[in-house]
Amino acid sequence: MKQNALSMVIYFVLIIGMLPTLFLLPHVEQYVEAVKDKEAIMVSGEPSEDKLYEAVRKSAEKRNIPPVNARIDRVWKAVPGLAGLEVDIEASVDRMRKRGVFEEHLLVFKEVQPEVTLSDLPPSPVYKGNEGKNKVAFLINVAWGNEYIPDILSTLKEHGVHASFSLEGRWARENIELARMIAQNGHDIGNHSYSHPDMTSLSKAEAKKEINRTNEVVEAVIGQRPVWFGPPSGAYNEVTIQAAAEEGMRTVLWTVDTIDWKKPKPDEMVQRVDRLIHPAAIVLMHPTESTRDGLDAMIEKIEAKQLGITSVSALLSESRRPQVAESFIRDDFYVDR
Repeated sequence: MKQNALSMVIYFVLIIGMLPTLFLLPHVEQYVEAVKDKEAIMVSGEPSEDKLYEAVRKSAEKRNIPPVNARIDRVWKAVPGLAGLEVDIEASVDRMRKRGVFEEHLLVFKEVQPEVTLSDLPPSPVYKGNEGKNKVAFLINVAWGNEYIPDILSTLKEHGVHASFSLEGRWARENIELARMIAQNGHDIGNHSYSHPDMTSLSKAEAKKEINRTNEVVEAVIGQRPVWFGPPSGAYNEVTIQAAAEEGMRTVLWTVDTIDWKKPKPDEMVQRVDRLIHPAAIVLMHPTESTRDGLDAMIEKIEAKQLGITSVSALLSESRRPQVAESFIRDDFYVDR
């Protein structure tokens, strides 16, 4: 009997001794999880909300990036601005509240628009994006080279690249299916004049006619009106810039020329681009045999430099978010011939 009583006492003492451990177990697990994250901060108990807010605010001070205003550069003319990034404190705390610890990967950011954007600048050509974007844009001027377009589109698709195709209006009118194929692949569409003239030889009225006629054709074909203008051969003057601006369009040129129209060997063309490429560059090409055969290697070379490849519209946008062109293809295409 005494032995049974003694056993009961020992058992009771053991249970009492384990209670603190059982009570603290959830907090121990929480602490272990917090230690896994170098910046994790325990915030259990009543003051947790205040501590969590404090942790997020301190992190925001280190991670917020101010916006950059658009500007007119002496060499590069109009240079787009770039949105800043700011930690959304309320949204970040809300995401972390469930676990009660600060975790960097749960931070929520929001964009802060610059005070001066590209649209605020006076009419001026654009040669490049903002240097803060670690991306480049592909600009493909199309007035011929139909036989190479499907393969070029296929290569771009294989790499998940959305480029910009600047279409001559006359070409788009005569090659409706190819124009639609380009748009249906999600590529950005620009205006490359209607008849490929020397824009510097035109009056403002004539320049506007070239631009407007192409806008009408392109919109009729793919349901998307171009918002930027690429002058043929890069030839422009102040009249050209003003004519485009009065039609609500920005004149876009390039910083890296593949000179594929000279029919270089594909590897030579790729080496040229690899040598000249830089962040925010616009790379000019055409639907040529050189581009068709060298595009795959060109993309790989650029991406090896940790540069993303995007469209002109995305590169010139102040937003840091990726953008993909949306095309609404119309079946009721008609142009009065």
